[in-house]
Amino acid sequence: MREFWRGLLATLPLAPGVVAFGLLYGVMARQVGFSPWEAWAMSLIVHAGSAQFTALGMWQVANAIPIILTTLVINLRHMLMGASVAPYLRGLSPLWKALLALWMSDESYALAIAEYERGHGSHRYFLGANVGIYLTWPTSGLVGALLGAAIPDPSRYGLDLVFPLAFLGLLTAFLKDRIGIAVAIVAGGLALLGTFLLPGKWAIIVAGLLGSVLGLLLEEAHKAWRKS
Repeated sequence: MREFWRGLLATLPLAPGVVAFGLLYGVMARQVGFSPWEAWAMSLIVHAGSAQFTALGMWQVANAIPIILTTLVINLRHMLMGASVAPYLRGLSPLWKALLALWMSDESYALAIAEYERGHGSHRYFLGANVGIYLTWPTSGLVGALLGAAIPDPSRYGLDLVFPLAFLGLLTAFLKDRIGIAVAIVAGGLALLGTFLLPGKWAIIVAGLLGSVLGLLLEEAHKAWRKS
């Protein structure tokens, strides 16, 4: 249980950002006609902030199929996340892998992969991080839905900056060499450029894929140079 609790407690620095977005989600859910309990149930079942916000934006103007397809595209980034963490999960039972995949979020993945890269990660730590985010996100969404318009927009106070700042902090754990720095800069630049050229969340997916390809090419080029 020690590793589980270590993962759970590691989510505390990310909690303010999760809570801020959870409150905002709850308020928006009420605005499109959800009851507090429906908003809560969506967070418990879907557990994907970007997908939930997108679904709310389409709720009154689209039927189920476009909403499902759009949120599927948004969450394609989980394939990249899963592929990067898969080597560390070899030897685990299919049940463990399914459990970790089901609850994996952007935040818990970032915490887990950073620990794996440092050599201190474990599946129990990963599970603790998953549970920490899973407890925070639905709870804050329920509070936002219950209070409704009584809660001011969290972005008015700059709380929406907590997420990107926290992820920038986590990113530093991966910047160990020139290849990592180059990939981070190029992927970030492509994501920014893509926001002006691509619709929806495609910029993130494309930047992630191209950044991964760049990292692979640079690593192979570095290996070839060392052999020569």
